[in-house]
Amino acid sequence: MTRFFAALLMLLSPVAAIAQAAPLTLDEVLRASARSAPQIVEALARVRQAEGRSLSADGAFDTVFDVDGKSRVAGYYDGTVVESRVTRPLTTNGGYVYGGYRASRGTFPVYEDQAYTNRLGEAKVGALFALLRDRVVDERRTRRSVAGADIDVARFEAQMVAIGVQRRAVDAYQAWVAAGLRLRAYRDLLDLAERRRGAIGRLVTLGARPEILLTENDQNLVRRRALVVRAEQDIATAANTLSLYLRDDAGAPLLVSSDRLPADTSALAGVAPTGSSAAAIARPDYRAILTRIDQSTARLMLAENDLSPRLDLRGEVGKDVGPVGLGGPNRTPLEAAVGFRFSVPLQNRAAKGRVAEARAEIDALAQRSRFLRDQIAIEVEGIVIAVGATERLAGIAEEERSLADRLAVAERRRFELGSGDFFLVNQREETATDARVRLIDAQARIASARAELAAATADRVALGLDR
Repeated sequence: MTRFFAALLMLLSPVAAIAQAAPLTLDEVLRASARSAPQIVEALARVRQAEGRSLSADGAFDTVFDVDGKSRVAGYYDGTVVESRVTRPLTTNGGYVYGGYRASRGTFPVYEDQAYTNRLGEAKVGALFALLRDRVVDERRTRRSVAGADIDVARFEAQMVAIGVQRRAVDAYQAWVAAGLRLRAYRDLLDLAERRRGAIGRLVTLGARPEILLTENDQNLVRRRALVVRAEQDIATAANTLSLYLRDDAGAPLLVSSDRLPADTSALAGVAPTGSSAAAIARPDYRAILTRIDQSTARLMLAENDLSPRLDLRGEVGKDVGPVGLGGPNRTPLEAAVGFRFSVPLQNRAAKGRVAEARAEIDALAQRSRFLRDQIAIEVEGIVIAVGATERLAGIAEEERSLADRLAVAERRRFELGSGDFFLVNQREETATDARVRLIDAQARIASARAELAAATADRVALGLDR
């Protein structure tokens, strides 16, 4: 039984190790970054903050209930009156509707005769409607509209933050992969020199080769070890940078180990942007400017509203119920009243100043949106040109690497057969490695250009933001 469990453990352990060392993919990095990057989480908190301000603006339309009571505790009169009122602002007009109930007991002086009610009190309903100023827009509705647009602006800004974070996450991942592939190339170059040292040592011992050849090979070993050390430093730095975006479920940075490096250069393919021609319309920063223009237009309408004369119409219906009170029977019949209020601003320089300010702000934002639209179009076109150029350069680098590898293999075989030159074989190997590294760098530049194009066109699918 013990041997059985030992064998089972030996079978399971490699599987666990392989699962743990699965190659790190770009999709995994983008998912972790979109979920836990502090900048994205902060931007989403800004959206919630804007939603809170919008809710506060909606509070201007809350129904208000209030009660007012008064009782004389000393003096000739002993009247007590209690009045309650419910007021509801209108959402399509600057006015409001209200309803109330009032009841009184005792006596009141003649100048407070309106305080009397029948024994069961008085019920009253009324309304006020704005006919000129505040009819179409007013401060409450404008504040609510601007606050609602603030939510859209915060969301657009959050999207831009997320796009920028994902763009940098792609760069960090590609830099880590490229550093790892360069390290492999330099380690392969070092392995060639280390394997050759043993063969040269035997030839020197047999007298078939001069001892200086072994010294020259050791010099190459030292130089190639230095390349490996620098490459190890580069991949450690790249992994440290990548940990800003590769995070666990709790949001803590993860330092990825080099055993999770992809097997080949296919990991440098990067994202696949669409490069849409409607990039300006899709870009959140452009849409945020358009939303700010809408906000400024709302403020302009409010300022122009303040220049209009005020004409408010009000109406009220009241009815006392129950037995006649001390005020007499004249309160029992149904009462109805209408009235109006009219005022004209003579100078109103404050409103005129707000009109001029809002118009200037709209003009400025319009010019900013025009420049941004042109800038996005030129930026996208420039990136498309860069992607095409880097892809052609990568093709040339691939051809160069293939030719350099063939020359290095041929020269190494000649040297092993005794007819090659030691200096030339080392030069061929290092040239082949340099071509391999240049190909890696060219492929990394393609991936970076594609990520830049995805960010410039706000391609949320390519950047892993569509989940």
